[in-house]
Order: sequence, then structure tokens, then C-alpha cells
Amino acid sequence: MTKNNGLHGKTSPPIAMNKRMKDIMTEYYIEAKTAYQTGKKVAWITSGGPVEPLIALDIIPVYPENHGAMIGASKMGADLCERAEAMGYSGDLCSYARADIASAVIDGGPIGGLPRPDMLVACNNICGTVIKWYEALARYFQAPLFIFDTPMCHRDYHQESKDYVMKQVLELIAFLEEASGAKFDYDRMSEVGRLSIEAQHLWKEVLDTAMERPSPMTAFDGFYHLALIVTLRGKAVTVEYYRELLAEMKERVALGIGAVQNERYRLMWDNLPIWYRLKWLSRKFAEHDAALVADTYNTAWCRSLRYIDENDFLGSMAEGYSRMYLNLAVDQMAESIIEMAGKYSIDGLVMHSNRSCKPYSFGQYDIQRMVRERLGIPCMMIESHMVDERSFSEAQAETRIDAFMELIMEREK
Repeated sequence: MTKNNGLHGKTSPPIAMNKRMKDIMTEYYIEAKTAYQTGKKVAWITSGGPVEPLIALDIIPVYPENHGAMIGASKMGADLCERAEAMGYSGDLCSYARADIASAVIDGGPIGGLPRPDMLVACNNICGTVIKWYEALARYFQAPLFIFDTPMCHRDYHQESKDYVMKQVLELIAFLEEASGAKFDYDRMSEVGRLSIEAQHLWKEVLDTAMERPSPMTAFDGFYHLALIVTLRGKAVTVEYYRELLAEMKERVALGIGAVQNERYRLMWDNLPIWYRLKWLSRKFAEHDAALVADTYNTAWCRSLRYIDENDFLGSMAEGYSRMYLNLAVDQMAESIIEMAGKYSIDGLVMHSNRSCKPYSFGQYDIQRMVRERLGIPCMMIESHMVDERSFSEAQAETRIDAFMELIMEREK
């Protein structure tokens, strides 16, 4: 039974672990930006890239995409994207890429730019743009670049694909050894792999608390607490953090504290967040007593659990990193959404048609059709870039959300 205090369209008090997340990320960026003083190496790596070998070698991983999210949340994306366009980059390019490239040149963004990379690692399991993006960065910084190529998993994952990617894992290790000047420790790698898997299990448990009614968190909360599972998988601090966050979510469930007070409707989000409008979107849906309790983005960071063997992390990571959500065929994406919709008791699907992220957005209308045919639930589209706020129309989004929620309410009658 739903427990609430009867307040309409309100959100609950902030999650206590928000401050701890901010403290950890602050310490992380300080360590990265002072690496030249401590003698540590810094690697820029794509968010879907294999970070565990870097951590095993004590290389500090830095994520331009995470930085792009920070730029978007700080509402600095439009200015940096304009600067990139003035440099000759097309406005049709990913807004993460545009904001990051411009930031690299002027040390822009909310933390005054990222630390200079000693090496770069680009994995195309989530995106093809990263290849040219990282090539541009490698030329600018005169730093070595490793491209980790994963074949598209249209249906099955074949042995030939596994062998091909596994060979690259070994090549990556050799690249990191040469770029860092350190010898790879396979025992340390086993421990890092174990911590990575444990953190992913805990993150999945955190997300699964949203199956409760009312949900103790929303996808918008998840977008904030996602940072560590992307950035510091394989570190003890990440495991400790998600243990504490899980305990807090369980406590909120026990006390009947919902992320949206008077939760009545349960929605699902598809695609990356609209970073510069998170609060507005959260409040707008809450006005309709709707909680976005599930999404395809947060869950992508524990998807590899079904493929990775914790007793052989290095030997199984080829399949885990190849079968990321965005490296699947459209029908498999649709099946994943349908499965989640049942798991979280979803009343409607909100799809962000993200002009920045082509792999995430191509096929959404097909997915929408499949979901409607199978589940019969309403679906809606919000169009924008995830960082470049010039592309977002608040009035248009508000009109669509209101109409979408009216449709859901009508179905309940």
C-alpha cells in the first residue's frame, strides 16, 4: 500500500548520501588535477571503456563525457558548444564532444578544464563519434591513443567476436604498460575486477529498490549517484559508497518515504538525461504525481553482470564490454525496455530523442511501436541535446508532458 503524507506534486527531502557523493567526486578531481605533482599518470577514457586495467595500474581515469554532464548541469553547454562551432565543428555533432573539445582548448567548464592526459582510450561500444573525437584530442595533446573496437551484437555473441575483443584486451594492457612505464599486476587486476563486480551488484540493488511503492528514488536521483559506477568501478570507495546508499534506500522504503510524495503513476525514461533541465523535469512530472522509477541509462552500468565471471574477470570482460546496451540491435533494446516495464510496473514510457547521441536515438520510433504493441502503454518523445540547451523548448516539453499525463490518467479511469 502506498504510504505518503498526502501532499500533491511534491518531492521528498534530498537523499543524505548526496553530500558524500559530492565529497568523493571533489577528492577524485583534485587527485586527477594534481597528478603531475604526485607522479601519477592520467588517462582520458570513454564512459563505456574498460577502466579496470587502468585502475589496476594506478592510472587515474578521467571521463570527458562525465565532464560534459557537469558542463550541462552547470548550464555552460551552450557557450562551449558555440565556441566549438566557431572552431569548425558541426552543430550536429554530439554536444558532449563539442563542449569537451572547446573546454580542452580554453580550460573551460565548472572545474576549469580537465587535467592534461598522458594517454587516451576510446571504446566504440556505446558510440562511433568517440573515435574521431578522441583522435582530435590525441592530436591536440600529442598523447598516445588506443582504440578498443567492439563488434555490434545484433543477436548472438560469437566466439570469433570474443577472440577478437580478447586480443584487444591484451593489446590494451601492453599499451598501458608502455604509456605508464609500469608493469601490469595480474593479481591486482583480479582484486580490481572483484571490486568492480561487487559495485555493479550493489548499484543494481540500489536501482531495484525503485520496484517498491512508493519508490525511494527516481531516475533523476540515479543520474546523480551514477557517477562512481562510471568513474571509479574497481575501487573500494565505490563499493563502500553503494553499500551506504543501498542502506539509505532500504530505510526510506521501510519508512514509506517516496521520492515523489503521493506517487500515483510510474514512468520509465529512455536515453541520456537532459542535464540542464533535470530539476525542472523532476518537478514537472511530480506535479502529476508521477515518478520516473526506471530508465535504460542507469541500468546500463550493471548490464555486464550477466556476462562477466567474477572468478575470471580479465578473461570474460571481452563479452561484458561488447554487450553494452547501445551495442545491441534495436529489437534487443525493445525487449530490454519491455522487461524493465514489467519489473517496475510502468504506466508510461518517456523517450528522450537525443540529437547528440545517434546510437541511442536511432530506432526509438521502432522501439516505441514495439512497446505499444506489446504493452499498450502510452509513450512520448522529448527532443533536445543532452548538454546544448539551445535545442530545448520548455514550452513544447511542458505541453507534451501534460498531454501525455492526461492520456495515462484517462487509461486509469
